[in-house]
Formats: sequence, C-alpha cells, structure tokens
Amino acid sequence: MKNGDHSAKGATKTNTPLRRISIVDDDASIREALKSLMRAVRFDVEVFASAEEFLASERLNDTACLILDVTLPGMSGFELQNRLNAESRAIPIIFITAHSDEVSRERALKGGATDFLSKPVRRDALFKAIESAIEH
Repeated sequence: MKNGDHSAKGATKTNTPLRRISIVDDDASIREALKSLMRAVRFDVEVFASAEEFLASERLNDTACLILDVTLPGMSGFELQNRLNAESRAIPIIFITAHSDEVSRERALKGGATDFLSKPVRRDALFKAIESAIEH
C-alpha cells in the first residue's frame, strides 16, 4: 500500500468507508476549503453547517472520521460528541476551533476525540490527525 493510501486496508469495494470524511462547521468558507482539500487527496467528503444536519444525514452511519467545529449554532460540537458517545457511535472526531484553550482541549480529548486543532488548521497537522483517527 502506498503511503497515505487507506483504500486497500480492509477494502471490499472501491468506495470504502475508510475514506469517508464528514465536516461540520458553520463557516461556509472553512467548509468549502476543507472539502476541496479532502477531495484533492481523494477522500469522499460531505459537509454540514450544523450538528443537527449531520445527525439527520445518512453519513452518520458511514463516517470514518468527523472533523468538527467546537462552536456551532444550536447543538455545539461538544454536545454532538456527547450524543454520539451516548449512542455508542464510535466515530473518530477531530475538533477544530478558532477559540482554543486548554479546558476545551482537555474536554474534547477526555470525551474521546482523537485530536484538537486550532484554526487556521495547518494542512500537514490535519492530514496527520486524519491518518491517526482512521487507524484508531
């Protein structure tokens, strides 16, 4: 398998869930930038403006990694994490936030998040976090 190519790992078909990324962020420019970046490296990506929109989607059942903003209208990123945990949904979460602090970071990681990144997110840090989350 080539470095960074996760498609062969446990794959039974070309469009395997190991490559499916969901992004929840209320900032349209961030959603679109992350979507373009993920598609450029051949991830199957879907974007959502709110936690509620993600919960109502079919992607809830086949997301390999969730990139989640902390601050959202309605249900917050932490509330979504708590809900997914309560429903025993083992979706690896990478939090991204413009308002990073140690208390939030600790809360996210204690809740099971695989990483907690500050905006603007560096590309290499994000790819490393995704690789770690998918292998988790």
